[in-house]
Amino acid sequence: MPALLRKLLLLGAVAALGAAVAACNNPTPKSAPKAPVNPYTIRFVTINSPNTYFLDSQNNYAGLEYDLAKQFVAFLGPPYTLEIIVVDSFSKVLPTVMRGEADIAAADISITPRRQRLVHFGPAYNTVQSLLVFNKDQNDAPTQAKHLLDKALVVPKATSFSERLREMQSTLPALTWRESDTHSSEQLIEAVALGQIDFTVADNHLLALLQYHYPQLDAGMMLGKPDRIAWAMNKSMPPAQLKKIQAFFNTIEKNGALRNLLDRYHGFTRRLNPLDVKTFLSRTQTLLPQYIRLFKDAQEVTDIDWRLLAALSYQESHWDNYSTSPTNVRGLMMLTEQTSNMMNVSDRLDPKQSVMAGAKFLLWLKDRIPERIAEPDRTFLALAAYNNGVGHLEDARIIAQRLGRNPDSWADVKHGLQLLNDPAYYVNAKHGYCSCGAPIIYTESVRSYYQIMLKYFPPYLPQADPYKIATFAMPDLLEMSLLLEMFG
Repeated sequence: MPALLRKLLLLGAVAALGAAVAACNNPTPKSAPKAPVNPYTIRFVTINSPNTYFLDSQNNYAGLEYDLAKQFVAFLGPPYTLEIIVVDSFSKVLPTVMRGEADIAAADISITPRRQRLVHFGPAYNTVQSLLVFNKDQNDAPTQAKHLLDKALVVPKATSFSERLREMQSTLPALTWRESDTHSSEQLIEAVALGQIDFTVADNHLLALLQYHYPQLDAGMMLGKPDRIAWAMNKSMPPAQLKKIQAFFNTIEKNGALRNLLDRYHGFTRRLNPLDVKTFLSRTQTLLPQYIRLFKDAQEVTDIDWRLLAALSYQESHWDNYSTSPTNVRGLMMLTEQTSNMMNVSDRLDPKQSVMAGAKFLLWLKDRIPERIAEPDRTFLALAAYNNGVGHLEDARIIAQRLGRNPDSWADVKHGLQLLNDPAYYVNAKHGYCSCGAPIIYTESVRSYYQIMLKYFPPYLPQADPYKIATFAMPDLLEMSLLLEMFG
């Protein structure tokens, strides 16, 4: 029996004993929510995970649920404020709301009939599919329930996955599994990847993200129909507060904010296949070490994360310093002759010159993006421009605006780019026809490689003069005009 499984069984027994003692001491939870000290503080309970709440590469709080919570409090306006309560397992999320210790549970919660008897749900804002997760290097694909017999199958405690498995057990009584109160879905997926357990169950969006870290992971059979994801509230929440939540989701669905957030956290996860990931991970060990110092030097000058620059370079050249395209773009950052001239590059095949010039050029492109556009959309738009120019990007933003979408959102500008090969749209575009699927694929691929870099490589924190400003000699106005024309 694998060591992790033995540990899970032991912890499960201890947890069961603890739950029995707690039940004796606290026979019934309070049904009505406690009033917060400040009635204008909205308390959200969640868990740490890539889809809910975490610290990003810039040491800022992030996560789909966190961003939604922030936008909801902003929607309510002053004097409302946000409080985040983090519990250490999913099984504690709904009980925290039911005891009145939080107002809203926001933790990637699936709407199920059993849960609907316990809590109120807000509007569904996402749809996910439960899947069997397996390691294809160690197990065959589980396509039927009988393939799970006599295997180590572990799922997080109190999740919808257990409900799905109980449905399967009704027709296959021999089916067994273990529930862990100490391991998250992410941790159990990693345990499958490392061969410590045979199977787990996970939502498709989390599996897609972790497949970028572990290409040996794959999806087996689907468990039931797709689930709808929503916030959960205490049954005693006043109808007026429920209406505010409904109004919020109606608003962000109509204005595109919800679409933008879903794209920010999941829009890139279907771009790479397992072979792409394996090749990339291999080259981070063989080729990347030669150039890491160059990417970090470029970060010191431009303040662009070296891992993003490395991801961009890989998408451009696969870190092949002698790469040359049919259109004569060359080197690690695949610079054109015009860009090289603009950045005073004498030799495009010189890695030091190429990396620094590519980083400066990306920064120059970011400066062309309207100041009101916040990160990460600002970077996504600049990446698309790096691939295909600022002219077509601006045409796509205009199309998005004319269609009632947000020209400052990458999720909506992507739609505009796709329409630039349609004569109904490109005939009226300033820069004309564009086969603009390429910059979309390019940008999403860079985003994907960057996510892998974030997993395996630490940030670079140079011990520099805190008053030093990252500047470089900019080309003169004539050169800028020529470059804009070139990219138009």
